[in-house]
Amino acid sequence: MASDTSVLVGEAMAALQRRDGRAAMAMLEQARAQAPEDLNILMNIALAQRVAGDMPGAIATLDRVLMADPYHFMAMLSKGALVEQVAGPRQAAPVYEIVLKIAPPTDRLPPGVAGPLARARQVVSENADRLAEHIQAQIAAVKDRHGNCSLERFDESLEILAGRRKAYVSDPVDFHYPRLPAIPFFDREHFPWLPELEAATDMIRGELEAALAAADADFAPYIDYPAGAPVNQWAELNKSRRWRSLWLWKDGRKQEAACAQCPGTADLLSRLPLADQPEFAPTALFSALEAHTHIPPHTGSTNARLLVHLPLILPGPARFRVGNDIRDWKMGQAWAFDDTIEHEAWNDADSLRVILIFDVWNPLLSEAERELIGEMMLAKKSFYAG
Repeated sequence: MASDTSVLVGEAMAALQRRDGRAAMAMLEQARAQAPEDLNILMNIALAQRVAGDMPGAIATLDRVLMADPYHFMAMLSKGALVEQVAGPRQAAPVYEIVLKIAPPTDRLPPGVAGPLARARQVVSENADRLAEHIQAQIAAVKDRHGNCSLERFDESLEILAGRRKAYVSDPVDFHYPRLPAIPFFDREHFPWLPELEAATDMIRGELEAALAAADADFAPYIDYPAGAPVNQWAELNKSRRWRSLWLWKDGRKQEAACAQCPGTADLLSRLPLADQPEFAPTALFSALEAHTHIPPHTGSTNARLLVHLPLILPGPARFRVGNDIRDWKMGQAWAFDDTIEHEAWNDADSLRVILIFDVWNPLLSEAERELIGEMMLAKKSFYAG
């Protein structure tokens, strides 16, 4: 059977040399029927589709390869080239960014790849310039209103967001704001409202327990990556109810049903200075971690905001690490931390642990910077939507 497959692939390659994509496709489909798990056959099918002029089909085939192996360098590079051909460099740039991240060292590059890889770098660089120009134009009015403020950090952040400069401070997943100190846990003096929050612990816990009793199914897995996405350290918790959550605010939108279940909590949160970033923040949720469950090391989305934790159900030992600082949660005590510093959590107890999490602006940002960050992120979103 293996010999038959090799013969079919060889004949298909000969057909491709003759630019006969249709004949090559027929033989490759026969080969794939014999070896459905062989990704090299799928790669050759994508090549045959490309030769035959079926670019959308070739992209779809490459996506099947990437679903099986999200780090397949040649599939990602080929997809970038096809997306650029079909949709243009702007749509190809995010694909090429992944290519540059997973590319092997220069001395281990496959033959013939240096040129396409150089093109990927060029597209990413030119797209960064265009994105920066787009953002600068869209935020100009807001920036002019704050012309008497120091915006040096903001200007550097725009360059970082667009991809024209590198971040060297913390390790956020989405957006790095420059020149903010990497402080694991912030001093309480920055948050004069913490006593009000802590005084409401019993009320919030009562509403949480009622929600758990009435509709625990509303608590959804916190980690929920789609099939084919690289899960990395989240393999064990992906789609698992061992770490689940009930969202009160998500991506800046109030979750009406959950807030109706917890009206006192929602009212309190609405009075606190949550991060206000249209379509991105605030975020507020109950985070439930089952007994003897570990949240592995990870970093958050942006150091422009901090996360606040308020413990609500602590059945026993529960640890939390930010950088080199390990702390135990204590009832009635909240903290604010920079989640772009690597952190992890353990529930070492024998039953469920639940905390309230919400985000607030990093207190070291000015009002001008906060407003500009919100406008800048909307500008980036509109750039890719256009």
